[in-house]
Amino acid sequence: MDVWALLLIPIITCVTIVFITLKWKNLSSFLSIAAVIACFLIVLPYLIEALGNPHMQGYEQAFTWLKVKGLRIEIGTFIDSLTVVMLCIVTFVGSLIHIYARGYMEGEEGFSRFFACLSFFIFAMLGIVLANNLIMIFIFWELVGLASYLLIGYYYQKPSAADAAKKAFLVNRVGDFGLILGIFVIYYATGTFNFGEIEHQVMAGHVAPETIGLAALLLFCGAVGKSAQFPLHVWLPDAMEGPTPVSALIHAATMVAAGVYLLVRVSFLFYMAPPVAGLVVAYVGGLTALMAALMALAQSDIKKIIAYSTLS
Repeated sequence: MDVWALLLIPIITCVTIVFITLKWKNLSSFLSIAAVIACFLIVLPYLIEALGNPHMQGYEQAFTWLKVKGLRIEIGTFIDSLTVVMLCIVTFVGSLIHIYARGYMEGEEGFSRFFACLSFFIFAMLGIVLANNLIMIFIFWELVGLASYLLIGYYYQKPSAADAAKKAFLVNRVGDFGLILGIFVIYYATGTFNFGEIEHQVMAGHVAPETIGLAALLLFCGAVGKSAQFPLHVWLPDAMEGPTPVSALIHAATMVAAGVYLLVRVSFLFYMAPPVAGLVVAYVGGLTALMAALMALAQSDIKKIIAYSTLS
């Protein structure tokens, strides 16, 4: 039950702030901070276990969400050493940024709204990390996109901030189109969305290497959008229009790491795919790293320098 609490605590906090404590700014901020710290405390026992046993056995909990003829979709969580590392990043860094934002955003209009959006973002990120299947990852992937849109456009009265939020949202949808196509290809080839079942079929040689390569590259499209790699890198520097804590939370710590997390979670696809799939990832990453580092040299805005360094 404590695993499900990681999802319930931040979303309940978000709803509470929006519908009950919106007028009480201090209470709203303290609720949001307490929620993310509580999530970090829940993760700690798993971290201690993972440190003692790097190859810890995965914990999986799931229930059927939708079942029709020939299709079963489940909502479930899966915790292994990879999950624990990412959970620690999201909750620990998120806690620090929440505490910092408490002082940084003092006196701003929409103070409570800001912390409601932060809690919603933490909920969506934890959903990506905990998901045990591709459909659940896709749902939370889109919710992270919504949260980033709300946070980047926090100063929505400023045309530049509103435009940056729209740009981030639309550019990410381009990558997400590739992601959902990849999910369809995998389901067509394996008949399941569950990571464990997909890995078993792929490693057993039940899927053609060409199909695996196509699925891997399509999933990589989603990572290219979320992690702002070439050619979908254009949204990240403009996204610095959001408040500085947002820049730290989304663009330097958690959201940009979601693309990397997705690739590591489906790394078995790249192991079994033709070598060209890995080469594409390597060339895109190398080109982005070099290009973004060179572009950072020509910037005078410190936040954009940080954005390009994140890309690199």
